[in-house]
Amino acid sequence: MVTVDRLLSVEQVAERLGTTVRFPRRLIEERRITFVKVGRHVRIPESAIDAFVLANTVRPVRVRRITYGRAA
Repeated sequence: MVTVDRLLSVEQVAERLGTTVRFPRRLIEERRITFVKVGRHVRIPESAIDAFVLANTVRPVRVRRITYGRAA
């Protein structure tokens, strides 16, 4: 069985990412996110948003603290 992603408008994507509408439009223009053209409308699959967020997530670096002995 094929599952079809829900297609979101640019406005919905901006709201989901917590950005202005300009940001998803720029992602589309630069071809940095998958999108679907439905006539003159542009829609973005939910899975494309999840993939974009996952690909651009920066994990924290574990820093080991160096402990020095007490001074005598």
